[in-house]
Amino acid sequence: MQRFIKSSARHHDRITCFPPKRTFSSASVTQLQQNDVSSSTPRHETKSMNFFTAINEAMSIALETDPTAIVFGEDVAFGGVFRCSQNLREEFGTDRIFNTPLSENGIAGFAIGYAATGGTAIGEIQFADYIFPAMDQIVNELAKFRYRSGNQWNAGGVTLRAPCGAVGHGGHYHSQSPEAYLAHTPGLTVVMPRGPIAGKGLLLSSIRSKDPVIFLEPKALYRASVEQVPTGDYMTELGKAHIMRQGGDVTVVGWGGQLRVLQSACDLAKDRYGIECELIDLQTILPWDKETIEKSVLKTGKLVVSHEAPITCGFGAEIVASIQESCFWNLEAPIRRVCGYDTPFPLVFEKHYVPDELKNLEAIRAVAEASK
Repeated sequence: MQRFIKSSARHHDRITCFPPKRTFSSASVTQLQQNDVSSSTPRHETKSMNFFTAINEAMSIALETDPTAIVFGEDVAFGGVFRCSQNLREEFGTDRIFNTPLSENGIAGFAIGYAATGGTAIGEIQFADYIFPAMDQIVNELAKFRYRSGNQWNAGGVTLRAPCGAVGHGGHYHSQSPEAYLAHTPGLTVVMPRGPIAGKGLLLSSIRSKDPVIFLEPKALYRASVEQVPTGDYMTELGKAHIMRQGGDVTVVGWGGQLRVLQSACDLAKDRYGIECELIDLQTILPWDKETIEKSVLKTGKLVVSHEAPITCGFGAEIVASIQESCFWNLEAPIRRVCGYDTPFPLVFEKHYVPDELKNLEAIRAVAEASK
């Protein structure tokens, strides 16, 4: 497959055929943990950013440090539906930032082919609800590319971004959370950040990973979530959960936009009932950080897992099954899941469908009382 990329927006006369070997400059890259940012002596200058601005900055850094990196998808050249790719075409040129036809299967296949030649492919699926037409390419080609060749070649340079989750008015075709479908596929890395700091670091790690990554972005956070984000080039470790708050009574686990809900539920549990929750952001769905959750449950003896996706075969079921197997004799109460219902995502009934802070508060209180 032939690919043409211009070396930069300022040198439109220099065109190379096929990308050079996939590399990036590591001189200024820092491995950052979120608690470093909140330190009284931060190692990075910070700037107030919302979620989509942090995603935009991560892609800009990736394009700047990796000459093979390209960004493509439906409407991305115009900035994208959520403006995540705004100004990238003007900065890096039309041969590195470009629109595709309305074909998710084509976007995924295109990404695989480009990465197989050594390039870094950053594709966008405009809404995660429409990733399903691309599942054949993702599951049967992307995830198995390295394995079926005996590690002779790979498509590890692929990152597919996809906005996901409830947004207040999306209905059943613009609100779904497909992480469990994707996590059932060996060979993929599946990531869902909770906000701007994690989003930027996790996206840069995903783009530079040697494995293909599906990067799910909770679209309700694009403008609502604002943090002081380090302005430099940093990466957050994939496959590592983050303990957002310490507590000794109940372990509470979630990911993505659900962490805002769980933070509120944990605050209510403390204020109303004196329950100290240990809140954990999984961050990476596949591979997931079992060790961090195990250590917490061994301390608290109780676990609540919450996600927006339907409860049956949701990824919370995998966590519950694994933790009850490894921590059974330390559990003081049945593990609780607080999830979406087993229905198509409703429009007018969204507020009843989503696992809000009060539903999670009730689960936290129930496991705390069951252990008395």
